[in-house]
Amino acid sequence: MSGIRSVLTFLVILFLSGPVLGQQDPKQTARDYMQVAEEMITGTKALDDARGLMVLAADLDTTFLKANYDAGYLHLLTINKELAVKYFLRVYRQNPDYRFDLQYWIGKSYQYGLDFDNALRFYNEYKQRLESKSHYQGKDRVPMETVDKSIVECMNGKDLVSHPGNFSIVNIGREINSEFEDYGPVLNEKEDEIIFTTRRREGNLNQNVAEDNKPFEDIFIAYKKGGAWGYAANIGTEINTPYHDSNLALSADGKTLYILKDEGGGDIYYCQQRSDGTWASPVPLPGKVNSSFEEKSITISRDGKTLYFSSNRPGGLGGIDLYMATKDAKGEWSNVKNLGAKINTEFDEEGPFIGYDMTTLYFSSKGHKNMGSYDIFKSTYDPKTNTWSDPENLGYPINTPDDDIFYITSSDGKRAYYSSVREDGLGYTDIFIVTTPEGMKDAVATVKKEPTEPVASTSSGASKKELVPLTYMISVVDADTKSPLAAKIRLQGLSDNIVVGSTPVKAGVYEFRITSPSPKDYLLSVEKTGYAFVNQNVNIRGASANPQTATRTIELRKLSVGTTSILRNIYFDYDRATFKTESYTELNKLEKMMRENPRISIEIGGHTDNYGHWKYNHTLSQHRAEAVKDFLTKKGIDPRRVKAVGYGESKPLASNDDEEDGRALNRRVEFKVLQN
Repeated sequence: MSGIRSVLTFLVILFLSGPVLGQQDPKQTARDYMQVAEEMITGTKALDDARGLMVLAADLDTTFLKANYDAGYLHLLTINKELAVKYFLRVYRQNPDYRFDLQYWIGKSYQYGLDFDNALRFYNEYKQRLESKSHYQGKDRVPMETVDKSIVECMNGKDLVSHPGNFSIVNIGREINSEFEDYGPVLNEKEDEIIFTTRRREGNLNQNVAEDNKPFEDIFIAYKKGGAWGYAANIGTEINTPYHDSNLALSADGKTLYILKDEGGGDIYYCQQRSDGTWASPVPLPGKVNSSFEEKSITISRDGKTLYFSSNRPGGLGGIDLYMATKDAKGEWSNVKNLGAKINTEFDEEGPFIGYDMTTLYFSSKGHKNMGSYDIFKSTYDPKTNTWSDPENLGYPINTPDDDIFYITSSDGKRAYYSSVREDGLGYTDIFIVTTPEGMKDAVATVKKEPTEPVASTSSGASKKELVPLTYMISVVDADTKSPLAAKIRLQGLSDNIVVGSTPVKAGVYEFRITSPSPKDYLLSVEKTGYAFVNQNVNIRGASANPQTATRTIELRKLSVGTTSILRNIYFDYDRATFKTESYTELNKLEKMMRENPRISIEIGGHTDNYGHWKYNHTLSQHRAEAVKDFLTKKGIDPRRVKAVGYGESKPLASNDDEEDGRALNRRVEFKVLQN
């Protein structure tokens, strides 16, 4: 603890002396930042803080190869892994031989960003280097088998991303999630009680921080009443300690909670809920499940007679394997068996969950047909043949090149819950609800009465009973030159987040296939480094009996001084400056733009309509602008790069006489580029 505090004190002094350092040679300033970052890495595990400092050093001196390489590598070790490529490429362009494995890590960062073609290009470039120097045994050598696996993952990823699953993935909400890590959700069968692990500050039993400069893990609990979740709270001192505590599983009736303890390399304990709703102290799981090796996850069958768990004990097929055990007459767990080669691979398997049908097993694996790190799979047990089916990848967008793990389902199989880092997250890792295609059949879609995209119909002999997908063509161009731009583009349902598959046609042109049978509202997102991002809400006509094509052109504006953009998808609670859950997609886009373009400074402008007193409106708009700035600075953006200004009702875009076309447009948040 004292080591972290001394380093952070040094960091604060360095930060506060920023204006002074700015008068020095930028190259020397970059080395000062890097010195602090390296001390943090050596003396603590505060990698997120070290990454921020290393990025400052790299951006101050783009020729400082070590700082740029380390900035990239620290991204791979933390979050925003796809941003690592920017720093690795700086090194590569100046000295492609800086490290023997440089091309491999460039490929890895492209893989995390779903840019599989560029990832394959650099993986193959690294393979050629490895083949030409087959006797090289330096520490910066990545083995050929690792490279080949990464190449296979990219090929799998291309296939999975081009055919996204028909899943609705929605943030469970701010009542459960926080700006810190929230993960490992477990629910009872009624789905009116959720228990999860969090590293949030508020409600944590230990007000100090762990060695990585983040709050300790604590277990939290929340209840659903009237169809809405109440705010989560600490589960209490009977279960939580002042240090790390995490949950693993919950019985169907919600009366038995299984948790992880660090003892014995990682052992499983359980807690019983008393009749008054309080919890008894944790006790070790009886029987032969726990060992002197790691047991890190567990799931119990609905009837309470069979459990599945993960362990790295000897005798497995490689790494972490999944095992099963049954309860004997004494109530102890025995008859421990490895699930075998159909489930386990030479790589790691983790996070098992046995469905309520007691035959469908969900688990995460670094093997099988995955697209990188842990992917979630499912396999079905056949009691007649005593065999498991071939594991099936749940597909994109549930799975990504990063870790996807600890997936659980509802009793009817129509919903699932898991944690992930996604664009609409409130912080690092958030908990999301996944609605399966079966569950969506019961949902009633609501469509706004808005003009739909213009379409061009072509003749077809297709049967009237058949629905032909609508071809939706997006062209991305520079707003000034009208030249095509290769960009990151995404189209997904506005309310359900169902992703539409896309195919690049040519430079700056992308094709989407709309299969929804009815008109639907979508969020169209377009991003490119050096340009203001675009998030547009569009209503698109559905599939029909005849082939149809709709086209749209998106103009991206460079982040030159004076460029302004309206953040239309930021929503506040009524008469307050607190964000609604649906605001975080837009906020995270803004944060990412600031990270990718470290030289820009912006003004956040808050605006209102003229309803109410002008002085009150001005104060409200100032608080809302400051809320956006506060979000950015909490994510590590230098506060000196963000200016918050409240304009109240002084700069309307339209007449305030009409709600939909006037006042609604005037209630907005904008950003304006002040420096670049």
